[in-house]
Amino acid sequence: MAEHLCLLGDANSVHLRRWALEMATRGFRISIVTARPQPLEGIEQIVLPPVRRSADWLWRVGAARRAVAALAPDLVHAHYVTSYGFLAARIGRRPLVMTAWGSDLLLTPERSALLRALTGWTLHRADLVTGDSLDLVAAADAYGLRRPAVQLHWGADMARFAPADWPARAPFEIVSLRSWEPNYRIPVILQAAAALHHEAPQRPLHLHLLGGGPDEAALRAQAQALGLAQVVSFHGRLDDAGMAAVLARCKASVSVPASDATSVSVLESMAAGVPVVASDLPANRQWLDADRRLIVPVDDATALAGALRLLRDDDTLARQVSEHQLARMRMDGDRRVQMDRMAALYRELLADQHPLRR
Repeated sequence: MAEHLCLLGDANSVHLRRWALEMATRGFRISIVTARPQPLEGIEQIVLPPVRRSADWLWRVGAARRAVAALAPDLVHAHYVTSYGFLAARIGRRPLVMTAWGSDLLLTPERSALLRALTGWTLHRADLVTGDSLDLVAAADAYGLRRPAVQLHWGADMARFAPADWPARAPFEIVSLRSWEPNYRIPVILQAAAALHHEAPQRPLHLHLLGGGPDEAALRAQAQALGLAQVVSFHGRLDDAGMAAVLARCKASVSVPASDATSVSVLESMAAGVPVVASDLPANRQWLDADRRLIVPVDDATALAGALRLLRDDDTLARQVSEHQLARMRMDGDRRVQMDRMAALYRELLADQHPLRR
């Protein structure tokens, strides 16, 4: 009989959905307990009452406990420590895995001593904690876990996100795959694009904004005010095939959040052979060591424009960066390899909990 894995997380997140489908292909029966539902074919979901503010998580414990009891899974895995991780810790079913997503360990606990204490209490209820970057793993280990946290990232689909022939790409097209919300600093990308466009209006330039999000109206207004109406395409959320098609047109991918762990969009850009310009964060430095001139300070539109100018004006450099980043992805960025590792960790935990399974 297949092991039953219950995921606690946002079912409307592409990352959780990919995780669920990857584990289903590895022989697990999957169910999801979520406060943000979206149907996923072949996978059972139990929906919690909506969460509209952080304090609501405190009042979802009973519903989450009933949901997990009804499902009776062999293993529980909570995604995002300070929300679903808290629920899973309160439920108390084991084995319990928690995956930190970034802000839940890098930002939230720093807001108050109470939140830090609650985060520590939550983490100590897990049998295994994973994070997708070295700084995230270090942040988890700082709480004195019983077992060191494991670095395991989401990876990229190396078959789907494959490099296109470089000469087929348009003269200079830029893409951002990040969501349209404050942390991802899309206004800074627009400012940098405006600087490039206005300094050389005769040179072809186009910016593709993918991801979608709550700031759409403000971003469209900013693009209009900056004179970029004909330069920017607001694509919104695209599926993997749509993202890959846009990446195949581009010679630069931009990811400049204020806070982040390993970004799947960065990995997908690297896998597609598109040189990445990123903000100066530990996780980005961990992956992007091809040319440090393409690592820029947070909120520095001038530096971002300068990095993009390098890629626009030096095709040899752009190709070298593309080749280096692609080689890095082929070495340790394949989603299949990462999900195989995770499946093995699940089965190790189950064997430890039930020795007769060995």
